[in-house]
Amino acid sequence: MQPISNFSELVGHLLAENIRKKIAVVCADDPETEYAVTRALDEGFADFVMVGDADRLKAYPALQNYADRIEIIDIKDSDEAARFAVSMAREKRVDAIMKGIINTDNLLHAILNKETGILPKGALLTHLTAAQIPSYHKLLFFSDAAVIPYPTLEQRVATIRYDLSTLRRFGIAEPKVALIHFTEKVNPKFPNSVDYRTIVEMSDKGEFGKAIIAGPMDAKTACDRHSAQVKHIASPVCGDADLMIFPNIESGNTFYKTITLFAKAETAGILQGPEVPVILPSRSDSGPSKFYSLAMAVLNA
Repeated sequence: MQPISNFSELVGHLLAENIRKKIAVVCADDPETEYAVTRALDEGFADFVMVGDADRLKAYPALQNYADRIEIIDIKDSDEAARFAVSMAREKRVDAIMKGIINTDNLLHAILNKETGILPKGALLTHLTAAQIPSYHKLLFFSDAAVIPYPTLEQRVATIRYDLSTLRRFGIAEPKVALIHFTEKVNPKFPNSVDYRTIVEMSDKGEFGKAIIAGPMDAKTACDRHSAQVKHIASPVCGDADLMIFPNIESGNTFYKTITLFAKAETAGILQGPEVPVILPSRSDSGPSKFYSLAMAVLNA
């Protein structure tokens, strides 16, 4: 499989491989979610169970054209709708869950419920973003911009394992991973840099499978070979990173918002760790971003 280098290729791959999955959408009352659902139906890689207020959902134009591929579950209460969607995932009746206009905490409460949720015991909930940046030569993935505030070493390791599994589904046989810091120096004052050294040592021993992991390094060095040359840093990762691991949610989220606003990046994102992929878009995400997140979840389901 050739690596998927942009979102058009992602959609093309799903169609070429005849991949189609069923998605439960919780409280899909906003125009951006409507756009994403309609476009996924047009492309043909997803069918939907719409869980929420049926009176609002029936306003979707797509319902008229794709009635045979959309099921509506009329549940007015958003918390109950979230619990129902999660139960469908637990019972293997849907392959992924997508958040509409429901508070993130409410949906996560249903997902993380110890008795009725879908996060296996011992699993980690983490977020992976894929970005198509006009000035970069391929998709750039990064974690974690949405879930884990200050990752421990164990959480960083688990996140990298999840991320590498997803990148390999994108056809990236040997992902190049940059461990992001503001400098290339390890300093005990910054515990994440010490963790990075441990992670690189683990990678050198083959504990992450076929992957190249380097760091600490800054984001510019990870994505710009000239910057690495100036700093005399020699690594295959420099200027060609597939995945960036950020030290905390603040830096990851700032990077996310910066590239979408100033670099006009298109993004997609999923939660990893639950039994099925969960699409947890930001309220400000565009319709195309939600559509590409659907495609990413379908590939990963």
